[in-house]
Amino acid sequence: METRSNHILVGVITLALLALVAAFLVWIVRFGDGEQKEYDIFFAQSVGGLAKGTGVTFAGVPSGQVLAVELWKKDPDFVRVRIAVSEETPILQGTTATVQSVSFTAPPNIQLDGAKKGAPPITELGPEGVPVIPTKPGALGELLNSAPLVVERLATLTDRLTLLLSDKNQESIEGILNNTKQLTGSLADQAPGIEAVMAESRIAIRNAAQTAEKLSAVADSANSFLNANGEPLAKDLSKTLKAAEKSMAALDAVLQETRPGLKQLGTKTLPEVDQLVEDMQALTRSMTSVSERIDQGGAGSLISAPALPDYEPGK
Repeated sequence: METRSNHILVGVITLALLALVAAFLVWIVRFGDGEQKEYDIFFAQSVGGLAKGTGVTFAGVPSGQVLAVELWKKDPDFVRVRIAVSEETPILQGTTATVQSVSFTAPPNIQLDGAKKGAPPITELGPEGVPVIPTKPGALGELLNSAPLVVERLATLTDRLTLLLSDKNQESIEGILNNTKQLTGSLADQAPGIEAVMAESRIAIRNAAQTAEKLSAVADSANSFLNANGEPLAKDLSKTLKAAEKSMAALDAVLQETRPGLKQLGTKTLPEVDQLVEDMQALTRSMTSVSERIDQGGAGSLISAPALPDYEPGK
């Protein structure tokens, strides 16, 4: 009985020593890693390849590891990843987490970056009792998430290409190519004529440029002439206008002075002239009658009465 008790005591002491050694080793490991801070990351995308012990890097520098990967019980649409990073790692406002893979064959890790200089650290506790680092979709995650849409668009593109390359469309394309070939041949045949037209166009453009230069020179000359002689011409014109105003004033004065005479001429003299004209017309008519009588009967007809016509019986 005593021997059995000694064996039990030895076993208990051995287990205690092993536990102490294990605790010492863990303490040594933690002491070598230094103090660590824990954070939660909630991913709304696939985190395939992540597992406990997966590395965590900050700007490419190893900074910690993954402690746990599990579905969040409060919302299964999210995957909760608990990480531990060294205390010196600057987890500041603006830091984001991304699931990133170096290659398709290498396992993914968690990449932290985006910390802003001078920003305060992330210290607000999340729903699981530790601070939460926001997420940002990684390139691989975006590719995997958009893969169904890419496949759908590829299928649509394939269908449209198939429709485009149908027999009917191929005939239309062949006709277009033939017409293009004919048009190219016609242009090649007309190349000399086109070259001649281009040469004439160049000549016309050159002549137009020369004409424009001459017009510019004429405009400059006219501008210079006006700048040199414009002021004297303006003065002469002003003098001429003033002289014209003086002449109009003098003419107006003359008309004012002659207005009474003109009035008398219209009321008295003109009626007398009209009467004189009428008397002259009457005298002219009398002279005409006398002349006709002399022509018909001689001078005696002026002092004798006109002869009566002979009487004939029966008439």
